[in-house]
Amino acid sequence: MQQNASSSKLLKLIILALMGAVSLVLFFLNFPLPFLPPYLKIDFSEVPALIAALIFSPLAGVAVEGIKNMLYFLITGAADPVGVAANFLAGVLFILPAGYLYHKYKGVKSIISGIITGTIIMAVAMSVLNYLVILPVYAWFMGMEDMKLESAKRAAVLLGILPFNMIKGLIVGLLFVPLFNRLRTWIEQKSTYFV
Repeated sequence: MQQNASSSKLLKLIILALMGAVSLVLFFLNFPLPFLPPYLKIDFSEVPALIAALIFSPLAGVAVEGIKNMLYFLITGAADPVGVAANFLAGVLFILPAGYLYHKYKGVKSIISGIITGTIIMAVAMSVLNYLVILPVYAWFMGMEDMKLESAKRAAVLLGILPFNMIKGLIVGLLFVPLFNRLRTWIEQKSTYFV
């Protein structure tokens, strides 16, 4: 019995690591939107994290986000740890509501509600965090003394970050809901296996 439990935990860790690696590959397959700043790029790296959140728990989705961002940081030698941290926070804010609502209510409606809720939470929270913390830290990290231009920060948030996160949540949701419908039986089988 104890050996089965440890085998199940090992298998879970392997699956989470693989999903983190797939998430990283999807993170590199990104594209900008023509009407937004070019540094804001749409990617589908939250999809494996959402699947992990549904199979295991919302925290498993957070783990996949963490693995993706850690691997990205290690592989690219990112000179911008602020962007990596911001990506992790955005992913967590998006995934937790979807995973939580799915585990509470099970079904397509809970996935749709979770994605809508996660999109709103991600867009609003990342706007506030960017305005108050991320953009000032990024400016300091890049050697800019102080971001005295409040209007530049406000414009970056209102014209870039807020609409970007709303659009990204919508695009990922439009991709994920049909994918969930196709994978629903498989996800439910796997989630009962790992209980």
